[in-house]
Amino acid sequence: MNEIEKPINRNRIRQILGKEYFIMKRKFDWLFGAKKWSKVKQLESLNNSVFKHKSMILRPLKDVDMYLQENKRTNLKIAISKIDNILIKPGETFSIWKLVGRPTKRKGYLDGLVLNQGKIGKDTGGGLCQLGNLLFWIFAHSPLNITERYRHGFDVFPDVNRKVPFGAGATLSYNYIDLQVKNETENTFQLKLWLDKTHLNGELLSKNIIPEEFKIEERNHMIKQQFWGGYSRHNQIFQIERNDESESEKILVENHAIMMYNPFLENKQRNANIV
Repeated sequence: MNEIEKPINRNRIRQILGKEYFIMKRKFDWLFGAKKWSKVKQLESLNNSVFKHKSMILRPLKDVDMYLQENKRTNLKIAISKIDNILIKPGETFSIWKLVGRPTKRKGYLDGLVLNQGKIGKDTGGGLCQLGNLLFWIFAHSPLNITERYRHGFDVFPDVNRKVPFGAGATLSYNYIDLQVKNETENTFQLKLWLDKTHLNGELLSKNIIPEEFKIEERNHMIKQQFWGGYSRHNQIFQIERNDESESEKILVENHAIMMYNPFLENKQRNANIV
């Protein structure tokens, strides 16, 4: 249980060819799959707020040049312009990459922070994982069904002023590592996204009032030493749904990540069992 294989460093050519293969496979699904995609925007806001969240844009990180963080602001601005005001109607599936498209220099994207096999690097459009993290946290507090989400395979930075549980986010890589939700209700939802001087902001609105309340709870958080000598981090994220008459819960995601730092650092993760 909670065993993780030692990571394999694949060569650069294999990484590129593999990535392009999965990109074409996902494009084929976009064209010929059976999903009904969210694509309609509405400038007029829906009446009811379901959940609102924000995350800080500029975060000083060890061994990361701050200009990559500044570039992230530009990348986020371009990406959210494709999603802001989007409606998620009954039966529709929302996809980040279906709306945003491929981040390229021609579209104005800049080099930003990316993680490649647990190592910090830079690439065009880097930093958009912050958008995936924000939207996951918003969707987790709603009746929308998260149908596709990918976890970070590496835990790169120690917890410093963390506002949400470890692993309560979604990594992104165009276009096959996506965040998708399906609206299986009879209600219509709308996303609002904007930047201010310090934060990326998001809010989910609905046409009709949502009678349920949603709470997120982390459980079974542990740090484990693997047989090959490294450490890994594990937890489960549960969604608890309450209304006037009942309460139910379901597991949203289960996380298993290789730690890229010493778990015994000062200010190590709270409530984590090390085994």
